[in-house]
Formats: sequence, structure tokens, C-alpha cells
Amino acid sequence: MGQKCHPYGFRVVYTKNWHSKWYAKRDYATLLHEDLKLRKELKSQLHALNGMVSKIDIERAADKVTVRIFTARPGIVIGRKGAEIDKLREDLQKKLNRPVSVDIQEIKKPEVDAQLVAEGVAQQLERRIAFRRAMRKAEEAAIRFGAKGFKIKVSGRLNGAEIARTEDYLSGQMPLQTIRANVDYGFAEARTTYGVIGVKVWVNMGDQPAETVKR
Repeated sequence: MGQKCHPYGFRVVYTKNWHSKWYAKRDYATLLHEDLKLRKELKSQLHALNGMVSKIDIERAADKVTVRIFTARPGIVIGRKGAEIDKLREDLQKKLNRPVSVDIQEIKKPEVDAQLVAEGVAQQLERRIAFRRAMRKAEEAAIRFGAKGFKIKVSGRLNGAEIARTEDYLSGQMPLQTIRANVDYGFAEARTTYGVIGVKVWVNMGDQPAETVKR
């Protein structure tokens, strides 16, 4: 039986960290759904600006919320003279009814960020670019920018075929069961005229010493 666990959750504490950092007893469910809603809204808002956002970390301490946005295009997210980020901060403070600070972190190599690669391939599929060409292009860029291994899997009605199928491509080393391997995972959906195509990406940046993350 194919018993699977999420590639990110599998590595939390060892080589990965939590995307939400806070503690709650009674309001756990409320804060959790607040985080999920906030991420979804921010992601769609910044996606419309083509901000190339990989992940959004949320940290809560006492009554203050820190939103950390990891993006390959910090200039677009910040805006001219910081106008966009000020507007974003004000909107978040109105929604959450508490002080919010927004921190922008730049992703230096978007070619080896699995989430950005998956979203890039999904956008190409929506523009009707051949899936094999998009996969090959992503693989070549990742290997060129220092990835030790690259794996991509696309599933759905590829090229508008009547029957859905799965195609994958693997290059280099991809030790999915080794926790010390710094494997990044990303998932995106391409909403085409003939249905949704799922894109999964794994990027291996080589072994790294397991550093236990502080709880």
C-alpha cells in the first residue's frame, strides 16, 4: 500500500521549520483558520501583482502579529517608496484588529525554490506550452543553479487528452526517505480549459547537518 506523508511535514524539526509560530490553548481553531485565510488572501493578492511568493510565515507574540513574505520579486511587493507594503500592513491590521508588522524576505535563487518552480510550470501549462518542454526547462534551470537532484510530476488531462495520466521526470539524486537531505517540495495547479493539472516538484540541494529547530 502506498502510505505517504507530506514531504515538508516529514522534515519539520530536522531540516525545516514551522510556517506558523505561536501557542494557544482555547483559541487554537480560531487562530488556525485565521492563518489559513490570511495566507490564501495574501497569496491571491500578490499573485495578481506577479509577486512570485513562495511561502508566508506567521508569527504571533502576545498581541502582535509578524507576517514574513518570501518572494523572488521584493520590489513589486514593497512598491514604489514602500507604498504597497504600507497599504498591505494597514489592510492586515484592519482584518486582524491587532498590530501587524510585515517583513519581506528575498529569494535569491527562484530556480531552485520548489514552490516557485511548480507555479512557473503551472502558468506555462495554462498558456498551452507543451508539458514536456516546461518540465525539461525547469529541470535544466534547477541543475544549472546548483541543485543535486530534481523531480517533477504532472497529472491530469495532459495536452487535452481524453484520459488523464501522470508523467514524471527525474534528474540527479532524490533521496526522499533521507531526512538529512535538504529536499524542498512545491505543489501548484494549472487551471486549463480542459481541466485541472496538478504539478508537484521536489528539489534536492544536497545533504545538510540536521539542526533541531527550537520549539
